[in-house]
Amino acid sequence: MREVALLAGLDVTSARRPHSLAHAQESLEELAALARSAGAEVAESQIQSRSRADAATLIGSGKVEELKSKIHFYDATVVIFDRDLTPTQQRNLERALDIKVLDRTQLILDIFARRARTREGQLQVELAQLNYLLPRLTGHGAAMSRLGGGIGTRGPGETKLETDRRRIHQRIQAINKSLERVRTGRATQRQQRQAVPLATIALVGYTNAGKSTLFNRLTGAGVLADSKMFATLDPTVRHVTLPSRRRVLLSDTVGFIRNLPTTLVKAFRATLEEVVEAELLLHVVDASSPHAAEHTAHVIETLNEIGAAKTPELLVLNKSDVIAAAGAEADAAALARRLLSDPEHQPAGAVAVSALTGKGLDKLLSKIDETLPLDRVSACVFRFPVSEGGPLHMLHEFGRVTSTRYHDDSCEVKAMVPESLKRRLAKYIISV
Repeated sequence: MREVALLAGLDVTSARRPHSLAHAQESLEELAALARSAGAEVAESQIQSRSRADAATLIGSGKVEELKSKIHFYDATVVIFDRDLTPTQQRNLERALDIKVLDRTQLILDIFARRARTREGQLQVELAQLNYLLPRLTGHGAAMSRLGGGIGTRGPGETKLETDRRRIHQRIQAINKSLERVRTGRATQRQQRQAVPLATIALVGYTNAGKSTLFNRLTGAGVLADSKMFATLDPTVRHVTLPSRRRVLLSDTVGFIRNLPTTLVKAFRATLEEVVEAELLLHVVDASSPHAAEHTAHVIETLNEIGAAKTPELLVLNKSDVIAAAGAEADAAALARRLLSDPEHQPAGAVAVSALTGKGLDKLLSKIDETLPLDRVSACVFRFPVSEGGPLHMLHEFGRVTSTRYHDDSCEVKAMVPESLKRRLAKYIISV
């Protein structure tokens, strides 16, 4: 049965925040998209403006009474708040409204739990859920606690609350050990990749920016591409061949979002390490969105949080076909200037593309070739004996041949080659 949801937001008004209501409305629109992604039908959204959050109910007793009448009118089954609720606030609201109450973090955790397909993803979601649940367990206080062992310290025994807490702690420790093995495995894989210079490129961006559609276009993979928020959760890695003929690994990662819960950032450390360790980031932006600048700022903020701020970055301005259809000019440089509010954060370049139609992908691949810091490409002239076909075949497979001249006993080839191939064919180079 489809759940009917009411959404509630809070606008904390002050003279220092003149645009707070607009930000609260944008955030509530995003919450509605999240709720629909979780399978709920959004009946109504409301914003309460206050000078500060109410300690007991977040939105105040008057608004709670108004919500009660809306619950009966719409026959709602859940109220979702666009803020993180304290354990006390959630308890008070559930008692007052007599209905299931969720906050933004719980909603995102629910979506992640639905989307996780791999064992690693499921472990990361469970860890985030347990860390969120732990401080929200309630009991009967210290009077019911087990006091300890030995004479004079015997108590009534371990309460259910303490049993639950102990089990959660044990489960968290077990998950952390499993994820540590995942991190070790990823580190081993990275070492193997680095032995044969194979650059890793990570797709990052705000959720629903079109990363998976772009990933499918570039790699031919069948990754789920959906307009729902967080449609892709588990990272996928595929080979891509650049115009220079060098091969790279492209990984599709989880989308970012404003106010991404800290528990999720911590739990998904093993996955986000792929972003941190990448040689190049493709920051995908839905350039047609009216909130594109704000979304870009949120992604940059998250990259700073996870330690990927200094990684070279290309701004990929997606959905240029939508911009063109609206009569606007999809000029990459102009769009990039409009989106980047921080003058200190300057990407290595910007490319306007349409992942849906494929327009601009050739430019993107060429730009990646120019920007990648690992295994740089340079022009060389080779001379191969006609009796040695193996090295010539290797050059054609992993380099980009620009001209070939045959002599009586040799073959002279001009080519653009990556540094790793240049080292392997060093004895055949006659000029660079």
